[in-house]
Amino acid sequence: MDLEIRHLRIVHAVAEAGSVTKAATRLGLAQPSLTAQLKRIERSLGGPLFERDRNGARPTPLGEMVLARARVLLPAVRDLQEDAVRFANTSVKLPGYRLGATNGPILGGLVERLTADQRGVPVTTRTSWSAGELTALSVAGRLDFVLLGTCGDSPPPPAEAMIWTTVGTDPVFVLLSEDHPLAKEKELELSRLADERWTVAPGDGCFADCFAAACARAGFVPESIYETDVATCLHLVGVGKAVALCQATFRLTSGLVMMPLAGAPLRWRHLLGWHADSIGARAAAPVVAAHARAAYADAVRRSARYADWLVTNPEYGAVP
Repeated sequence: MDLEIRHLRIVHAVAEAGSVTKAATRLGLAQPSLTAQLKRIERSLGGPLFERDRNGARPTPLGEMVLARARVLLPAVRDLQEDAVRFANTSVKLPGYRLGATNGPILGGLVERLTADQRGVPVTTRTSWSAGELTALSVAGRLDFVLLGTCGDSPPPPAEAMIWTTVGTDPVFVLLSEDHPLAKEKELELSRLADERWTVAPGDGCFADCFAAACARAGFVPESIYETDVATCLHLVGVGKAVALCQATFRLTSGLVMMPLAGAPLRWRHLLGWHADSIGARAAAPVVAAHARAAYADAVRRSARYADWLVTNPEYGAVP
């Protein structure tokens, strides 16, 4: 007997229910029929998948291995079916926009512009600190577009057949408490922060390595780094317990000062990506990219400190 997806669904159902009887009820089958099918499946796979007694059914080591594969395959098959139906029914048009983004200044403005430009077209969002996770979701067909950032000229997460376009490039600034002794400066050499404690939000890119290299070039190693959520980062900076690196488009909150770093030792590149095999995403990409760049330009204009800095550093900012 050749193994089929329906057989994996039976194995998964028995494991989830904890007994053949309960699984048969959930599947709408007679218990003897399900028992017979399970025996045929076990013969095709070379051995028993469950230890069965009056207390229920528990996976054997072989069963655990089969279940581990089934838990990957079953969602993948379901996604394939959903994507195939969507593709067949929508031709080259997306039924909506599924957007993924790491922490950045563009997502809110992009949603605003898409919903205004195409009223009635659904827009859904997913955020994550992991650029790799979002890229994998795009490759799997579960996101149409991904917004993320990379340090300097570093490439985005490796993935087959992803297309990337640059939305804009920013210097990385530093956040200080307004009571910090250096808060009145116009810009700072990174070396003047050698004795500070730092706070950062998590991420899976190379920014930590880029920051360490920039500090080494400035002649110091960071004393300590708190990795935490954004709200806690801002709290620690506000109470003077740490300083933080930030994107130049950061919208300041009360009690904080955003300070340029002399020579822009760190840069952040905003990228928009989509999968080459998604015909709908490829067709919509020029419109989405234009809206993303407009949203980014809005974010730049909202940052007075950044706008002033760009006067003497025009090589940064939005891509024409």
